[in-house]
Amino acid sequence: MNLPGNGIRTRPRTAAALALLPLLALTACGSGGSGAAAAAGTGAAQVSSAPAGDPVAGVRPVESVAALLPAEVRKAGTLRVGSSVGAPPAAYYPNGQAKPPAGQDIDIADAVAKVLGVKLERQDASFETILPALGSGKYDFGTGNFGVTTERLKTIDFVTYINDGQGFAVKTGNTTLTTQVSDLTQLCGLTIGTGAGTTFEKTLTAQKGVCAAAGKKPYEVKVFAETGAVTTALQQGRIDVVMSTINGLRHQAAQPAAQTAFLGEYHRLDVGFAFKKGSPLTPALQAAVNELIKDGTYARILKKWGTTASAIDSSQINPAEHA
Repeated sequence: MNLPGNGIRTRPRTAAALALLPLLALTACGSGGSGAAAAAGTGAAQVSSAPAGDPVAGVRPVESVAALLPAEVRKAGTLRVGSSVGAPPAAYYPNGQAKPPAGQDIDIADAVAKVLGVKLERQDASFETILPALGSGKYDFGTGNFGVTTERLKTIDFVTYINDGQGFAVKTGNTTLTTQVSDLTQLCGLTIGTGAGTTFEKTLTAQKGVCAAAGKKPYEVKVFAETGAVTTALQQGRIDVVMSTINGLRHQAAQPAAQTAFLGEYHRLDVGFAFKKGSPLTPALQAAVNELIKDGTYARILKKWGTTASAIDSSQINPAEHA
């Protein structure tokens, strides 16, 4: 799927800028779905290639960890993962959808599978469809930068592997919003773009009354299903600010052609692999993540993708949402 408006040719600088805007790497979250992946992949090959090095290559099976898997899974030798591939540094297509995806989430999931001695059957899926599909058994687990929230914990089990969260960004040169957002009343009167089905959308919707309570004009929320759409909206001035993941927005702002400014962290969230409630797989995957932390592979993966500041000390199953 192409970026909206791609029937008209754009100048190379503009095309590069659009390809570099990973606005919906979402979820603390949640990432853009397959449409976003296509958008990121088609243009990003020239301007956002994957970092060199393969910290996963040397990972070997650990029998004591693999033994935690259910017998039927060990016999089958595979795990089905619903994967939302949206934007760097979490997961994206640096060379188009015909080539394998890359990113922090891809490397961590692949390393976990190696520790467990199984292969991953990765199925691309839009972010908002993965969690509902877990209950039906379509996937054994899901990845998509899924943030651990109190609401999600009612129906989903999590095994954490990083600490990300919610943040804001604007177009470079914006003079309306120039400081870190610590209170949503700073957004009153503005138009905010974010991803469908994400914690960002839920946060903004739940707190929409704060502006009226402060005697200010309410903010407006525009929800987008694809990265390309929110990207275009920001560049064209149809939205004033974007709410998305800390790591995604920070990565984006570091790319000169993106022409965005990261406004800092708003709310931290643990991010984890998602499972249907009561899944017998969680102890094995938790142990696998902890094995990667212990042997140094985890640190090397995060260093590769520039997300070392989001490292966790140990993986947890279903931690409480950060206050």
